[in-house]
Amino acid sequence: MVSVHDPVRGAAFGELRRFRQEFYACLTARADAVFELADAVLCADGPVRSLAELSLVAEHRRGHGSAYAAVVDGRIDVERLRTALAGVSLPRAADGRLVLAVDITCWLRPEAQTSPERILCHTRGRGKGQAIMIPGWPYSMIAALEPGRSSWTAPLDFQRLAPGDDAASVTAAQLRHLLDRLMAAGQWRQGDPDVLIVADAGYDGPRLAWLLRDLPVQILTRLRSDRVLRRAAPPRDPTFIGRPPRHGGEFIFADPATWGVPDVSTTTETRLYGTATAQAWDRLHPRLTRRAAWTGSGDLPIIAGTVIHLQVDRLPSGATPKPVWLWWSGVHATDTTSPADVDRLWQTFLRRFDIEHTFRMIKQTLGWTCPKIRSPAAADRWTWLVLAAYIQLRLARPLAADLRRPWEKPAAAHRLTPARVRRDFRHLRTKTACPTAAPKPTRPGPGRPAGQPNQRPAQRHDVHIVTATTSTRTSKKNTATTKPRPRRRG
Repeated sequence: MVSVHDPVRGAAFGELRRFRQEFYACLTARADAVFELADAVLCADGPVRSLAELSLVAEHRRGHGSAYAAVVDGRIDVERLRTALAGVSLPRAADGRLVLAVDITCWLRPEAQTSPERILCHTRGRGKGQAIMIPGWPYSMIAALEPGRSSWTAPLDFQRLAPGDDAASVTAAQLRHLLDRLMAAGQWRQGDPDVLIVADAGYDGPRLAWLLRDLPVQILTRLRSDRVLRRAAPPRDPTFIGRPPRHGGEFIFADPATWGVPDVSTTTETRLYGTATAQAWDRLHPRLTRRAAWTGSGDLPIIAGTVIHLQVDRLPSGATPKPVWLWWSGVHATDTTSPADVDRLWQTFLRRFDIEHTFRMIKQTLGWTCPKIRSPAAADRWTWLVLAAYIQLRLARPLAADLRRPWEKPAAAHRLTPARVRRDFRHLRTKTACPTAAPKPTRPGPGRPAGQPNQRPAQRHDVHIVTATTSTRTSKKNTATTKPRPRRRG
């Protein structure tokens, strides 16, 4: 029972109960089967391996056939569920700012020849650390980050990338719709600090900033170490005849002689990385060219920002540290940006890697990529089911007890990991809303007669190799005459 003298636990139970009721209201077909399947994901004793094994969990009161039917034939009102996710309590930075991380993770399906809309996904860490392309379904995820060191995030949106989609355009549309829902839910009001969006080097930060320039957001992305940016154009010489220059001198990441004196410099002592030195240069922009996404009419925009160079003494893994280059959409560092702001930015970027803990949790423990689902629609349905299960774990975080293993160290209540909260969810479930009805007795169908082969084989689909951001031109390389890779000009 929840004590009436503990308002914190009472409020947490109320929010968890409301979300479970709202999640059930979002299920428009086979609601009982889908809801109990989500409870089975949360209450299973170990990692989820298959849908058939979930039917053996006590919280799943239906047969194994209903588990497959829930994924294949169930229906979820995704827009209503997205609205419910925007209304739950979200973590905020020390200054009250919302920090959102965007990233793409893949559901690899290399042998699913009957599954349509598969795309070659860039995968690392297999074999000897080589980067290989594996067919699968890529998903773009947006999650709110916590300020300190944590393995928790607050996922807010998932969207599968279809063949031919541009990742930057899809992510920008995702963020635009998400910010509209956050404003409608009261998570951001006029006068609040701008929402900070953090992304890795796979995203084009200046383009995201340009696509979202009418929203109260700031973009913080990592840049490759071979980039070349441009300074602001110098004042026009009145004696000069002709078109004035649009770009200033080059800022070459690989050439310190072109850096000049930084506008802001700071040094911080850290426990994990030793001495961290950050330098910032104001009003640097890439020189855009008319290709890929910049093929419209008119002059190409000048997207200025602040570049931050971070260098640390050591890494926790023991590897040799390499410099990190960050691009922030804010400008005028010499006027409004202090060394504390620069430290806040690079420390916030390090928190972006917390989203990797969420990916590992939903894949290895909640079994997001375990079912062998054929259709992309069923994959999307299962994705939202797993996402709703993870959100329930996050809401149950202040309520769970530490059911640790004998070899595990004790953890404080606010330091429990998602896996430890999941161990106690079975006991918390009985105190929350369980709106499903009792299952009706049924008999299994006759199935295909024995000895009769399948007369309608499933259709085979090709893997989509190119997307909107991938060039279709191929070139033959001659190892004897191959020139060194030129530096990137933008």
